[in-house]
Amino acid sequence: MNIHAIICTRDRNKVSSTTDKLLSFLCIGGVKVYLLSNAQSLFAAYNGAFQKIDPDPEDIIIFCHDDIEIRENPELFLNKLKEALAPDEVGFVGPAGTMELGPDAVWWDQTRWQYGKHRGEVLHLDPEKKEYITQYGPPGEVVVLDGLFLAAKRRVLDEVGLEKPEYFEGEWDFYDIHYTSQAFLKGFTNKVVNMRILHNSRGELVGRDSWHKNREAFIANNVFPIEIKE
Repeated sequence: MNIHAIICTRDRNKVSSTTDKLLSFLCIGGVKVYLLSNAQSLFAAYNGAFQKIDPDPEDIIIFCHDDIEIRENPELFLNKLKEALAPDEVGFVGPAGTMELGPDAVWWDQTRWQYGKHRGEVLHLDPEKKEYITQYGPPGEVVVLDGLFLAAKRRVLDEVGLEKPEYFEGEWDFYDIHYTSQAFLKGFTNKVVNMRILHNSRGELVGRDSWHKNREAFIANNVFPIEIKE
């Protein structure tokens, strides 16, 4: 079994120090890294690289942002990933998500957060570059996951499909909600596991028109709530 990581970045020849650390972390663990630059669509980039790699059914594929730092021992982290994805019923795993996606299609919805529907934690930076932890809730099963870090086996991705839905207008947004909700709706179990990950940006996509358009399209083409029945 191999582990592959597909990462998009703006300029392959001028990667940031954060991206450089991420690539080193993954390579130390023996991950086969594919760094893509100048992509016109995240959906097309992910799908194109996936098809080109042509992994084995049990191979693990990581999709992650280029601005994250994984604050764990590489070997232990990857063993944790393998263990979490070992059961046949598991779809995607990641650091944060929710047990219930409502009709607003915003996974971090504050009301559901207050009612304990969210799972996981992520490190962020405040305006003074000091680290703090955003704690969503304990790890466990979820319906959708945040896209800063996602991992799944090839056999799951074959079922889900990585192509952009025809109803999406934007090329970069809502891929995480689409991919992970599809896995859940097809009967797979998505899971939040303990991962110590620092995300060096927060919420930029929410201000983009394409994020709002894809969100509206997702809402129009799905039935809500998408939830784990307790």
